[in-house]
Amino acid sequence: MAYKISDECINCGACEAECPAGAISEGDGKRVIAEELCVSCGTCAGACPVSAISE
Repeated sequence: MAYKISDECINCGACEAECPAGAISEGDGKRVIAEELCVSCGTCAGACPVSAISE
């Protein structure tokens, strides 16, 4: 199951830089995770400074 980024995202890009699968990109005011690329490793959630990423 792919991780999701909530509206709490501050669009800082910390998660995108840490994603080993390249599944995160900039969306409309926040980062988004491409479900087909996400490997559910959780690295992005650990990198998020505002805890906006969850399963």
